[in-house]
Amino acid sequence: MQDENQNSYRRLIVWQKADELAFQIYLITRDFPKEEIFGLTSQMRRAAFSVPANIVEGYARSSKKEKIQFYTIARGSLTELEYYIDFVFRLNYLARNQYQLLTKLRNEVGRLLSGFIKSVKNDS
Repeated sequence: MQDENQNSYRRLIVWQKADELAFQIYLITRDFPKEEIFGLTSQMRRAAFSVPANIVEGYARSSKKEKIQFYTIARGSLTELEYYIDFVFRLNYLARNQYQLLTKLRNEVGRLLSGFIKSVKNDS
């Protein structure tokens, strides 16, 4: 199993951080009002889960063009999630420390993902 993981998406720092962001979103949204289960809770979880999932899908593709397409979709979902985080903070669904944690993770994933996309584009 260890050897299989050497060339796995699991070794990618960008995926690890995106996975942590999705995990934190799932934990934090557990405490959202029950009337939001089909609204903001669902939307945030979908967007958060889309980021690492699209990194995984892109990683599995063989062409550079396809890889970049999935990584770009991940970046779009990350931007969507950024809006949701700001919006639910304004609704007081998040404590300041939760907001700061999610914002820090989101920014870190954004930087890593942008660099990752750039490196794939420049890879021969």
